[in-house]
Amino acid sequence: MNPWTPRWTPKGTVYGTLLNFRREWDLWSARMTQDPHKAAPQAPVLYVKTANTFCPAGQDLLLQDGVSEVDIGATLGLVIGEQAQVVGAVLLNDWSVPHTSYYRPPVKFRCRDGFLGFPAQVMAGKVEDWATLQMDVRRNGERVQTVNLRGLMRNLPALLADVDEFMTLQPGDVLMVGTDCLADGTRPRAKAGDQVEISAPGFASVITTVRGAA
Repeated sequence: MNPWTPRWTPKGTVYGTLLNFRREWDLWSARMTQDPHKAAPQAPVLYVKTANTFCPAGQDLLLQDGVSEVDIGATLGLVIGEQAQVVGAVLLNDWSVPHTSYYRPPVKFRCRDGFLGFPAQVMAGKVEDWATLQMDVRRNGERVQTVNLRGLMRNLPALLADVDEFMTLQPGDVLMVGTDCLADGTRPRAKAGDQVEISAPGFASVITTVRGAA
């Protein structure tokens, strides 16, 4: 890419999806009937990644306010065009402060400055192109996770249809399909000095170096 070419950033709102991988759903299902919710969610559980979280390609993630490590959140973002149609997709790193709330973690865990890593470019295509996509997560060159979209609770068409039941996605919006956990329910973590890469065949990778506060 020409160094003067603008790096991609979303033109609309970025939405994340919680509990959309079977492994995490199964791990947390026993707690879904507890207070205050008393039942498993019937619709997709969404949250917003605010504009302050945007971290375009080439920028580092700076840890601040006493945060010493972060959860790595490899995910696929569906880019919305006219008439709520998907026009492309991107790999994203949906960083989060480690936490134990499975339903609606506080904003302070997910919406810190720089907590959404972007690639340089969007991958054009159709939803059916990515049904079996696998994303590799590497920390300092070592693979620490493989995320397989075959493990989704709601596959890509089902997630889009269920979201459409209660809201209309606008041109420029991005819908993240969710992040998977490891076998023990945690996610891979990174600390200051680590370089994290999320990659998948045909996609521009997301590469971010984590820095500590000065």
